[in-house]
Amino acid sequence: MPAFPLLAVDIGNTSTVIGLADEQLNLTHTWRVRTNRDVLPDDLALQLSGLFTLAGAQAPHAAVLSSVAPPVGQNYALALRRHFGVEAFEVSATNLPDVRVELDIPDAVGADRLCNLFGAERYLAQHEYAVVVDFGTSTNFDVIGRGRRFLGGVLATGAQVSADALFARAAKLPRITLQAPQSAIGRNTTHALQSGLVFGYAEMVDGLLRRIRSELPGDAVAIATGGFARTIEGICREIDHYDETLTLRGLVELWATR
Repeated sequence: MPAFPLLAVDIGNTSTVIGLADEQLNLTHTWRVRTNRDVLPDDLALQLSGLFTLAGAQAPHAAVLSSVAPPVGQNYALALRRHFGVEAFEVSATNLPDVRVELDIPDAVGADRLCNLFGAERYLAQHEYAVVVDFGTSTNFDVIGRGRRFLGGVLATGAQVSADALFARAAKLPRITLQAPQSAIGRNTTHALQSGLVFGYAEMVDGLLRRIRSELPGDAVAIATGGFARTIEGICREIDHYDETLTLRGLVELWATR
């Protein structure tokens, strides 16, 4: 059986990003859906089949997936096995080739962060280090060195989680859309909240990137990915590139080199 199309599935706590890749390892289709821990394998098979049909895409012949939301990963693997005849390769710190995880407990690193390691390789041609800022339920700062070295990083609360906690504890504050206001000084409650949650968050990202760079012995390129990345595009001064498919592309390249 041919190996392509290749299905890549990145399962996060809030959303799941799905992509199909061709023989040249290029992503031809991508989708973002909500992660639901209650959905069963048959439901997931119907969802995948519907996405392929809507896009006019061929069903996959191989699959690679990473998951930080058990048992969703297992359910995707079951759906692919039962309904598509595909045995998915599930990413973990123990089954990757030529990867150096330089942590106190190497097996503890999340699968999505290992995918970012592979996705960031193209940026390391001209830099000694890369910092991937992955905006999800949490915001991960993954520090990567040449030679597939995962050096560590920072875990911070995600912007939406911060907003939800604020709204839950302050009953009179309205729920708002996380988007940048026109000015930092808000003249109404909505704009004041947007300033704090978007501009304030961007300053946190910039500050952490400056600290990380100051601790590295060489230059580091910063790449943003994840659902919130586009909201802060152009606001964060320390981010060099925005790459919304970095994790998916890392999954594809990881699968090709396993």
